[in-house]
Amino acid sequence: MTDAAPPARPEARSPRGFADRRGPDVAAERRIVARVTEVYERWGFEPLETGAFEYADALGKFLPDADRPNEGVFALQDDDDQWMALRYDLTAPLARFAAQNWETLPKPYRRYAFGPVWRNEKPGPGRFREFVQCDADTVGSDRPEADAEIIAMACEGLKAAGLAEGQAVVRVSNRKLFDGLFDAGGVTDPVQRLTALRAIDKYDRLGWEGVVALLGEGRLDESGDYTKGARLPGAVADTIRAFLGSAGEGTRAEALDAIARVGGLGAAGEAALNELSGIDRALTSMGVDQAAVRFDPTIVRGLEYYTGAVFEAELLLETTDDKGRAVRFGSIGGGGRYDDLVARFTGEATPATGFSFGVSRLASALRAAGRNEAATRGPVVVIVFDEADMQHYLDAVAELRRAGIAAELYLGRAGMKAQMKYADRRGAPAAVMLGGNEIAAGQVTIKDLDAGRALAAGLADNEAWKAARPGQQTVARDALVQTIRGIIEDSSITRSPRG
Repeated sequence: MTDAAPPARPEARSPRGFADRRGPDVAAERRIVARVTEVYERWGFEPLETGAFEYADALGKFLPDADRPNEGVFALQDDDDQWMALRYDLTAPLARFAAQNWETLPKPYRRYAFGPVWRNEKPGPGRFREFVQCDADTVGSDRPEADAEIIAMACEGLKAAGLAEGQAVVRVSNRKLFDGLFDAGGVTDPVQRLTALRAIDKYDRLGWEGVVALLGEGRLDESGDYTKGARLPGAVADTIRAFLGSAGEGTRAEALDAIARVGGLGAAGEAALNELSGIDRALTSMGVDQAAVRFDPTIVRGLEYYTGAVFEAELLLETTDDKGRAVRFGSIGGGGRYDDLVARFTGEATPATGFSFGVSRLASALRAAGRNEAATRGPVVVIVFDEADMQHYLDAVAELRRAGIAAELYLGRAGMKAQMKYADRRGAPAAVMLGGNEIAAGQVTIKDLDAGRALAAGLADNEAWKAARPGQQTVARDALVQTIRGIIEDSSITRSPRG
């Protein structure tokens, strides 16, 4: 008789395009969301939460990865045979909500939202299937000032998230410019137009050589994947090349003049120029710098639902990977006008405009630029010496928590050296030691781990602080909270964000 084979063990692995994030990364994303949403609220936008799932017909089929079996979303069939899909952005759920509740909403309706979204697309470097977005939208206003306000607010949000002047730019264009070019070139097939727009949307990444292939028969990328092209007439592709080449480095008004000189824009293109001119006037009135917001005809945005002005935030900050090689992040947010999205439900035109921060992408970009803020603060750790003294340890950790100080009792079974190493890895500001001698004397020994880290880092600008601050001290037991609070507050003054 042979022994039974051991059961097969599954391989511990993350699904492609889904990332695990520990404390520092989670904290970085939460900081961005908190700071950006504070800007949204100050500009008069109210919060809205919608569910993770929407009915598939409510989402529509707007994703660029339309050749996948489930149209770029993760979908399942409910027990009533209706198809539901995880939301792929926060805008489509807003359109559904607005249509469903329009009679009771203030008009225009101004809302912000944040949370994870999911896209069933091919993952790659910096491209995930699950990521966090943070949006603000105005539904019910067709004024160019509404677009300008969203753009100006995006600029303020970028600063709040941690980007200094000159480290990002919002590039603005209008989808109607290409509508005019297509009309003039006799390109009437909606699928052909959309394919061309998606090709142009890759201009900053592929350059003209890659885009012209996608405007023609198609393109084979480095991985061997083939993307079908739009098959535009050669003359139309030539006009698009001239149009894209009109992007310059002058003022917004000068960019509009350069675009107009290309010619052949038709009625739709002329309307786009008028809308962009209105946005420029409003931005100028709000004091938005020319370098912070530029007009750029290469911006089209990939989603199908945009109908007018489109905008994209581009990171200009230098970033590197973990091997020190330069990395280009490109877009860290975007948006635009989508005047037809609510009308899918109501049949009535309802103008809307909005902007979305790619929170996960922006956090990754800041990390790649070395713009990490001070390390995430862990809890104070109470060291365990003897099981017989467990009540003293539990009392100490409870006292710290009641005082509003994050604290934990070490619950492993390692010795003191390993416990101190654990506290350091947790980012603890201090370790609390209640050995038999301390307990008998009514005292407690506190090791200042922040002071130890400062000494190890050799911080030249903190010499006086390091000289005066003991790494370890024994105090009366009833001074525990006061001493720990002093360590934490002193550290918060002397520590500053890096980068």
